[in-house]
Amino acid sequence: MRLLWWAFIIAFSGVSTAQAQTSAPQDGVRIAPGQLTVAPNLRIHRNIADEDMSSFLVADKMETDENGKVILSGSAEVRRIDSVVKGDRIEYERSSGQVQVRGNGLIMRDASIVTGPELNYNLNKETGEINDPNFWLGASGGSGTASRAQIFSKSTMRLSDVNYSGCPCPEPAWYIKSPRVDMDFDENEGIARHGVLYFKDVPILYSPWLSFPLKKERKSGFLIPTYGMSSNSGLELSAPYYFNIAPNYDATLTPRYLSKRGLQLGGEFRYMGERYSGALEGTYLHDDKDTGERRWLFMARHAHALGGGLSASYDIRRVSDDDYFRDFSTFGLNESTNNYLTSRAGLDWSGYKYFRASLAAYKYQTLQDATTGYVAPQYDKLPELYVGAARYNWNGFDVKSDNYVTRFRMPFYSGSLQEFDAYRDRRIAPDGTRFSSYSTIAFPVVRAGWYVTPKFGMHLSQYNTEWYADEPGRGVYNAYPGTQSRAVPVLSLDSGMTFERNTTLFGNKSIQTLEPRVYYLYVPYRDQSQIPVFDTDIATFNFSQAFNENLFTGGWDRIANANQVTLGLTTRWLDEETGFERLSLSAAQRLYFDDQKVALPGGRGLRTDTKSDYLVGMNAALTDTLNVRFDAQFNPESNDRNRMSAGFRWTPKRLTTLSASYRYERDQNMLLPAYGDNPNYEDRTREQVSVSAQWPLTNKLYAMGRYDYSLQEKRGTQSILGLEYKGDCCWTARVVVQRYAVSKEDANSAVFFQLELSGLGSLGTDPMRLLRDRIIGYESVTPSIPDTTTFERYE
Repeated sequence: MRLLWWAFIIAFSGVSTAQAQTSAPQDGVRIAPGQLTVAPNLRIHRNIADEDMSSFLVADKMETDENGKVILSGSAEVRRIDSVVKGDRIEYERSSGQVQVRGNGLIMRDASIVTGPELNYNLNKETGEINDPNFWLGASGGSGTASRAQIFSKSTMRLSDVNYSGCPCPEPAWYIKSPRVDMDFDENEGIARHGVLYFKDVPILYSPWLSFPLKKERKSGFLIPTYGMSSNSGLELSAPYYFNIAPNYDATLTPRYLSKRGLQLGGEFRYMGERYSGALEGTYLHDDKDTGERRWLFMARHAHALGGGLSASYDIRRVSDDDYFRDFSTFGLNESTNNYLTSRAGLDWSGYKYFRASLAAYKYQTLQDATTGYVAPQYDKLPELYVGAARYNWNGFDVKSDNYVTRFRMPFYSGSLQEFDAYRDRRIAPDGTRFSSYSTIAFPVVRAGWYVTPKFGMHLSQYNTEWYADEPGRGVYNAYPGTQSRAVPVLSLDSGMTFERNTTLFGNKSIQTLEPRVYYLYVPYRDQSQIPVFDTDIATFNFSQAFNENLFTGGWDRIANANQVTLGLTTRWLDEETGFERLSLSAAQRLYFDDQKVALPGGRGLRTDTKSDYLVGMNAALTDTLNVRFDAQFNPESNDRNRMSAGFRWTPKRLTTLSASYRYERDQNMLLPAYGDNPNYEDRTREQVSVSAQWPLTNKLYAMGRYDYSLQEKRGTQSILGLEYKGDCCWTARVVVQRYAVSKEDANSAVFFQLELSGLGSLGTDPMRLLRDRIIGYESVTPSIPDTTTFERYE
């Protein structure tokens, strides 16, 4: 749009006339006609003053009258490196600076074009007028018409009776009508008075005053409102306002009306500097009509590079109560089932290539669910100091050392659920300080087709514990020492081989590999029954953990004794030409030579078996569009399954996908007498079936959905159903319905609509993130539109 006047600023004084040549010299070398040459890259000439730009005149006829007026007639053109002006006749008066274009006037600048039967502009006053202009904007891709354009200065103008659309189609699906539009290019602001948005020639939105940006740069103003409905909050409507404070600062203020709860105010402030960046985000509801309480969320994050490899950061997340996400989540199973919020602040250093260190504090907010019973909160780490060092291939050795000092503090319950008042102001676990150091040295021997890696490590730790013997029923801890030390060596030997042979798979030439692996681990027994458990649990037994050094995961509060060997075997079929993996089969098992004597409280982790469960896995690309997978963990003695997952995904073409999966994971505590024989213990075995799909119903209408069903709970935990319609040109409509469990007994239902208008934005709540996260393989029916450039309509 800015080209409306800029292109007219033609310095006719000192104008030169250029005639086309069949060939021209390049760098002093004359090029023969028809010979191919390397074209220079298109580039923008910046910071060139108008008086320094040469202007070139092209016309069938050129003349100058006695008053000094330059007249171009017959395919007249005036060209500069920043603009082009065309017309049947162009007149320029040197004395007054007046330029007139008569007949088929056209101006091109910055990939934008304006045409009109008559163009008038005064170079000296920088004012002008255009009747019946048509325009095509290079910056935004929009186009439109007007009855009149008035140019008031170098950066301001007014359009009358405007019809605008960002849709490039011959018959746009949407357009905006306004009797008056004022534009200020320096401020990057356009203001439409009494604008009406039409969709399929039907008015759907009116605004007496509408502000919008003229270029892609950010601009303050109202964003498109969103709306929807959910069973927890009722009708939802929000109208965000965006503040473009500075190039590196912005903010968004979002009033959100919830018919069942009231008016919620949300906001976000973002900032960025040369060495730092961060954001503040939050919501506030003064009086929830449903609960009568104040409800809020606060999040703040910041990262700062201090120099010399030192950086500081914090990430703070808090909510007002346990049920905040369950009550206010618009979309999503993840938010509503969020049990912990983590806040962290710390310093990190990596100023030397072999060493790194950090000092950080962690604080957790545990969100309780009254329907599932009390969940013990995580320990706060106030603070944790870490110093690490590592050097690889140091004369063939790999040396690594991780060292921690952590102060653990168990918080009291501070939530809002009265069901857990018994836990208020009560210590449920000891506080303490843990010093730990784990250093290892390995000597990998890697050759073509085989490898052997011997490794030795020493784990040193000390615990200073504040037992809570004064609590009722906790007298058992009176005899526990306040200070304990532990030293545990860890020895392992990892080895493997790879064999290959040429073969066929489904009639296709392939390469089959055979990859045996043997891993031996020895860790002597140390009595750890009186050591507190701060952040350690039993690791899930899988292919990765089968070759790990410890049965337990987390902070090494328990180090399992081991005298064992893990046997693994993998075979793959690779496409001979591309190397693509068509099929892989894997199996692994541990053989124990000693009983497991180290356990978590309650006997969790004890074992007397001589063999572990079998681990088996399979991945197959049966065709280029069909993939299947299967992995399981079986007990060799009872033939019971302890874990199993299977699934397939079929994608026959774009926008068409179907997948299904099954997952089973037994609660390991049920295998222990203390839990399995307790009738009051809740079995936390998980067994779930999931199906998701995106499928075309017609060439324009697509259905997508997902359904999760818990066989253990005998109920659906999540269901999504959506329809997506791709319009003829520049528009897409979506409707999405979701129902998801927010607790053991309650579920939330939500329905949202979206009308996406290409070149303008979307009306309604955007469900795209939900669809991409939940529906495996989902693709939007709206193809991505590449950014336009200055050379979009280059001549």
